[in-house]
Amino acid sequence: MQWLKSIFFNHPEIAIMNTAIHSAIKNMSPQLLVADIDRSIEFYRKQLGFEVGFRYQDFYAGIVKDGFSVHLKSGHPSYQERENKRENGDLDIVFSVQNVEDLYKEYLGKAVEILQPLCDTPYGKEFYIIDPDGYILAFLQEL
Repeated sequence: MQWLKSIFFNHPEIAIMNTAIHSAIKNMSPQLLVADIDRSIEFYRKQLGFEVGFRYQDFYAGIVKDGFSVHLKSGHPSYQERENKRENGDLDIVFSVQNVEDLYKEYLGKAVEILQPLCDTPYGKEFYIIDPDGYILAFLQEL
């Protein structure tokens, strides 16, 4: 056993390599490239009920709702990519929510563009909307 102690004492990097380090993801913030950051912030605030968490100069912002955030960055989103995603029903973000029926009614009242109306699925109820840059957002109430 003394020889093992000697190895770790003389080579501390071995002890470090063998130490298990556990990390955990605490949050996640998808980033959307947007053509007009002010328009996007207004849409997410007024239409979807987000708040501005931070704003960095005139090209970057974080919007927050119920403790979850989305980052917006000024740029040139690919409208061809957006159109392809729309044609294929490919989602950009899925929000897991409570009371999806009430949320659907709220968004209908705010004239949010609905891509897929509220429907039952094998995994819950969901609907899709489109933001001003063509991003497809799903709102899902899981079973």
